[in-house]
Amino acid sequence: MTDKTLLLPAIETTADAALATRLQHLIDHKTKPLGALGRLETLALQLGLIQRSETIRFDTPQMVVFAADHGIASEGVSAFPQAVTLQMVGNMLAGGAAINVFARQHGFALQVVDAGVAAELADHPQLLQRKVAAGTANLCAGPAMSSAQAVQALHTGMAVVKDLPGNVVAFGEMGIANTSPAALLLARLAGLPLSEVVGRGTGLGDAQLAHKQAVLTRALARHADVHEPLAVLAALGGFEIAMMTGAMLQAASERRVVLVDGFIAGAAALAACALLPAVKDYLVFCHRSAERGHHLLLAHLQATPLLDLDMRLGEGTGALLAWPLLQSAALFLAEMASFDSAGVSGKTGT
Repeated sequence: MTDKTLLLPAIETTADAALATRLQHLIDHKTKPLGALGRLETLALQLGLIQRSETIRFDTPQMVVFAADHGIASEGVSAFPQAVTLQMVGNMLAGGAAINVFARQHGFALQVVDAGVAAELADHPQLLQRKVAAGTANLCAGPAMSSAQAVQALHTGMAVVKDLPGNVVAFGEMGIANTSPAALLLARLAGLPLSEVVGRGTGLGDAQLAHKQAVLTRALARHADVHEPLAVLAALGGFEIAMMTGAMLQAASERRVVLVDGFIAGAAALAACALLPAVKDYLVFCHRSAERGHHLLLAHLQATPLLDLDMRLGEGTGALLAWPLLQSAALFLAEMASFDSAGVSGKTGT
């Protein structure tokens, strides 16, 4: 694809004062003290507004894992070799990764998308071959991808979602060294000091972390004049991050519930919000990663995650672990009695 024209879907805000009032009335009049279900009440309100309904229904939930390699891996910023990306994709397609376990547990259909793995992958029923290139370029030497490649990745992510059934989609990723582009995107798009957002990734020691910090400082300086969201994504991102960004935008345009995983998926959400801010209405931030910088990313987006389990695996695992909370939010709204229907006395006095 050589066309650099970025065509983004239209996303409607979920804001609806009348519906919000009705939903809040239903929530407040369940047989419980006001606000007693805490964040579950806020979640139910968000889900009702997404679905434009006082009854929340989930249909054919989907889990999509985008996989790609990164040229910056050659700088020694990861504790694992780049070959692990291909090996882990193989593990997912064989059903042996953590995300497979949780997808089976919670009834999510799982697909893996080759967004830019630096190897050829054999055909598989759960694999979508959508490779932009065999890994990004080393962003220390130039842009990670061209403008045309960034647009291709975004549009491909959109197309992947268009072909999916259901009204719920969770996104995950696999890509050795991808905490580096995620940290760079966070630093640039949120205007945060790089020293506060660079973490240990897959388990770097202190000396390795210092090296990673130095490499990313050099990379950020290399692209000091890049600030427009699409240009930032091209210069500092990854194919799986860009593809996930497009997928989030498309899912929101179709009024699907979007489950956002941890740091890498959060970077895609950050890019999506920079491109089309209305997308945030549809994003359910599922957990706070232990990866350094994720709490700052969430704070920048004014997002409160559902879980904090000290996890940093990626793959979409945190998104699926939060799924029962969405189910509970839907069920209490639909099935919990009101004070009137149960004949229970409400609060007295002020």
